[in-house]
Amino acid sequence: MPAFSRLLAGARFLPLILLCSPALAQDGQMPPSGVGVIVIQPENLAVTSELPGRISATQVADVRPRVNGIIESRDFEQGSVVAEGDVLFRLDRATYEIAVEAAKATVARAEAVLVDARATERRYASLNERNITSQAEYETAMAARLQAEAALAEANAQLRAAEVNLGFTEIRAPISGRIGRAQVTEGALVSAQGEVLTTIQQLDPVYADMQQPVSELLRLRAELASGRLTEVEPGAARVVLLLDDGSQYEHAGKLLFAEAAVERSSGQVTLRAEFPNPDGVLLPGMYVRVSVEQATSAAAIAIPSQAVQRSASGAAQVYVVTAEGTAALKPVVLGRATGNRVIVEEGLSEGETLIVDGFQKMGPGAPVAPVCWADPSLSEPPADVCIQRLGGDAAAGDTN
Repeated sequence: MPAFSRLLAGARFLPLILLCSPALAQDGQMPPSGVGVIVIQPENLAVTSELPGRISATQVADVRPRVNGIIESRDFEQGSVVAEGDVLFRLDRATYEIAVEAAKATVARAEAVLVDARATERRYASLNERNITSQAEYETAMAARLQAEAALAEANAQLRAAEVNLGFTEIRAPISGRIGRAQVTEGALVSAQGEVLTTIQQLDPVYADMQQPVSELLRLRAELASGRLTEVEPGAARVVLLLDDGSQYEHAGKLLFAEAAVERSSGQVTLRAEFPNPDGVLLPGMYVRVSVEQATSAAAIAIPSQAVQRSASGAAQVYVVTAEGTAALKPVVLGRATGNRVIVEEGLSEGETLIVDGFQKMGPGAPVAPVCWADPSLSEPPADVCIQRLGGDAAAGDTN
C-alpha cells in the first residue's frame, strides 16, 4: 500500500483514540503541581557576618639569654608543652659562682670595717662627753661609721646581683605553652639579650583576627542607628569558627574587641575573637572563617535563599500561594544574608504561604498542591504553623 494511503487509513481511527483518552478529553487544565511551602513568620534574628581571619597565639615569648655563657645542656623536648618556670637551657656556671664567692668576701670585709667604725665612734662619743677630744674628731668617727654602713650596703647589692646572674645561667620558660625548635646547640657561646634560643607560644586559648570591610561596618551602624537592628554586647555575641575544610569548630568563641582605626592599605577594620583550643586543633597562621553575631533584628522575615528568583531586569521576586490555590509572583526587597537564608525587608507579610521548592516547573497562575517544606540540611521537621495551616496530609511530601 502506498505511504499516502496508509496515512489516510490511520487518520480514520484518530477520533476513536481521542475519545478513549480521559486526560485529553478534559478542558485542557493541568493537574495542580506539588510544591514545598513555608508560612511566613517574623522572628528575632541574629545578624551575623562571616569574615575571613587568621589564628594567632595569645602569648608569644622569644627566649633569650640574660647573661653571657656557653650552653651546657638543653633540658626540653622540642615541640613539647612546657610550664612557666621550667628550665630550658643551662649555661656554664663556673664564672658566675666565682663572682658570687668574691661578692660574699666583699660583704664580709665591709661588715668588719663597719664593726671597727662603730666601736671607734662609741669611743669618741664617750671622750667627747668628758671634753677629752674635740667635737671635730667625734664627727670624723661618726662619718667613718656612716661610710662603712654604705660600703656594706653596696657590697650586699653586689652580692645579690652576682646571685641573680648565677640564677640566669638556668634559662627558664617565661610563659606556659608549646615550645618550638632550639636555635642553638650545646657548646654554643651566647650573649646577653642576643640571639633567640627558642620561641614559646600559648595556644590555649588562641585569637582569631578577622577583617571586616568598612562599607559593611557603615551599613551595620546605619541600621543600628535607624532602630532596625539592636546592638549585641561583645561579651554576649555568638562567635562560630569555620575551618578551612568547611567544617565547624566544636568550641564557641567570644568577641573581644574591634579596632578603632581603619587599615589604610586594605580599608578594613580588624576584629578579634578568642577560642578555646584544648586539643591543639587551631595553629598560628591557620586560615579560618568566623561567623560573628553583630546585631539582632526584631520581627525580621527571613526566607530560604533558594526561594528567590530574578526577573529579566535582575529584580528579586518570589512565588506565593494565593487564596485560590494558584501560584503568584511577588517582587521583594532583600536585605542581608544570614547563612542559607536572606532577610526580606519589603514585599512579604506574616501568614503568607511562600513557595520554596517545585516552582521551576510552573508559571504564574498555575494551580498548586502545597506541601510543608523543611530544610534538608538541618534535619528538622516542618514548622508547626505550616502543618496547622495545611493540615496533617500536607505535613511532608515529594514535590517532584
